[in-house]
Amino acid sequence: MSNRRENHRGPRSPGIVEVILKNIPPEAGVVRVEYEGPRIALYSKSPQYFDQNTFVIPEIVNSLKKRVVVRVDDSVRKVEDEARELLAKLVPKEAGIENMFFDEVTGEVTLDCKVPKLINPELLKSFDSMGWRLKIKKAPSMGSTTVQQIMHTLKSTSSERVAFLRESGERIFRERLLEINEVRLTALGGFKEVGRSSMLLETDDSKILLDCGIHPGGREPPHCYPRLDWLKADLDDIDAIVLSHGHMDHAGFLPILYKYGYKGPLYCTEPTLALITLLLSDALKISTMEGKQYSYDMKDIRTMISHAVPIPYGSVTDISPDIKLVLYNAGHILGSSAVHLHVGEGAHNVVYTGDFKFARSLLLEAASSNFPRVETLIMESTYGNKSDVVPPREEVDLAFVKSINDTLNQGGKVLIPVPAVGRAQEIMLVLDMYMRQKILAETTIFIEGMIREATAIHLYYPEFLNRELRDRIIENGENPFITEYFSIVEHPNNRDEALSSGPAIILATSGMLEGGPSVQYFRELAGDQRNKLLFVSYQVQGTLGRRALDGSKQVSLMEDGGRMKIIDINCQVEKVEGFSGHSDYNQLLRYVGRLRPKLQRVIVDHGERRKIENLSSSIERIFRLPVYQPAVLDSIKLY
Repeated sequence: MSNRRENHRGPRSPGIVEVILKNIPPEAGVVRVEYEGPRIALYSKSPQYFDQNTFVIPEIVNSLKKRVVVRVDDSVRKVEDEARELLAKLVPKEAGIENMFFDEVTGEVTLDCKVPKLINPELLKSFDSMGWRLKIKKAPSMGSTTVQQIMHTLKSTSSERVAFLRESGERIFRERLLEINEVRLTALGGFKEVGRSSMLLETDDSKILLDCGIHPGGREPPHCYPRLDWLKADLDDIDAIVLSHGHMDHAGFLPILYKYGYKGPLYCTEPTLALITLLLSDALKISTMEGKQYSYDMKDIRTMISHAVPIPYGSVTDISPDIKLVLYNAGHILGSSAVHLHVGEGAHNVVYTGDFKFARSLLLEAASSNFPRVETLIMESTYGNKSDVVPPREEVDLAFVKSINDTLNQGGKVLIPVPAVGRAQEIMLVLDMYMRQKILAETTIFIEGMIREATAIHLYYPEFLNRELRDRIIENGENPFITEYFSIVEHPNNRDEALSSGPAIILATSGMLEGGPSVQYFRELAGDQRNKLLFVSYQVQGTLGRRALDGSKQVSLMEDGGRMKIIDINCQVEKVEGFSGHSDYNQLLRYVGRLRPKLQRVIVDHGERRKIENLSSSIERIFRLPVYQPAVLDSIKLY
């Protein structure tokens, strides 16, 4: 174990500094070259040189095949207070500065403005002399406490982040042990099941963990968490964690890893970091309110944030000596990613879809399928049965609207349990659209839970939404998620209006009735046959939502005093298929068909056993490809 650690902290690849210095003249003012995680940072006293000679960095990148960034050297950077004061003077008041975030680690300033287009780039040239690089963003119409929490954490851990990025860079750019080696995949969770998704990709040089979630319906510890205990390896041996998206069944175990000693990087998109921070913090908050001891605390979440390395879609990033990472849009939720791992110098290419939607929605573009090379595809199978085929989207919408109208016309209430992230925003858009068109009966739509904060995160990262929404938010300054039909329930004490105001629609988290306000609304509404429980997302086996959907007429719920109460389910229970962020059976097969010319094998995960078996059989029959259905703890040699 100690030898491996020494190799992780071994010497820099020979020639990196030499190549850089050889290609940069003295007038560039480069005073040092440092590792910054997966990037090589050039610290310059004359950053304007690179602005005027834009060909220099691309030439270095082409020569090294590494990511290279220019940073302003601390010796020519003004203190934050001076820079903040100058920036406030340079930006027109009409632009409406909402927030300035100064990141001392990268020397970058993120400027949130109400009207960014009013900022004349010429006015900001003088700001360059202050030694900070400027990024201008559209300020959201709803502030996000989660984004502010992340910024505060990054600010307060600046010195620790510098040390972490340099150390992780040493591990990434260490010399390779072997030019050609084996590639192995070990299933740690989420295989022949839905929940606790996690797997380990290994070479003789690297160990990469893909996702690390919890099982929302699990009751016994061995079935709730990834089987990391089986690896018999130190957390320090893991080079990196790559997170596909911000749902608890893929990310809920992350703070526990940091609590027990993992010190490495977490790669994901910016919105994924924000969303999982929200969900982890909320789970901890609910546990504290209920008087339960949770397995991590806020310190562990902050450690996770400070070790995150957000990367955009399409950016080639070194994450170990022999593995490069590229993230692509997965169409599942905001910032969700298909993970493309390029192993060795073209030796093997792995794509892990995570959860993905191979169709455009009101919220997101369809998942990307344009990979340069793929030999091994690891894909989900949540809707892998031949019967899991959804109708055209317009039919889905109209069936959804009819179901709601039927209940409202009977004087009932419609409870829609929704995941706060993704499905909530999609359903809000649908409800607003059809209510404006007078197709859906006008009534108050009550919204409670994390939905407001999750929506604020969507508004902070509009570039990850589909083109139409992006334009509405950035170009037109709209907030498509908040209209006159929506009423935010700010506190549990304010639920009386939703429960006593006659016919109404209630959107509440969580989507599987496994906690949150949806359970409390369910408790009050389930006994009345005029009401309806309307599911719009997948219900994992073992959850309360799944039991209700499968026809249970009675369920047990814990009361505040700790006693169990039997709840009769007399209300109508329905599910509308088609809003899911997962691909249906036909979409799964179309996706494989797009990749078929280069595929050598398919590995199927994230599905109930019969769905995995059915999808695997179909892929083998249609595409004549070998398909593997590993169980948890199985290992497969890929190369």
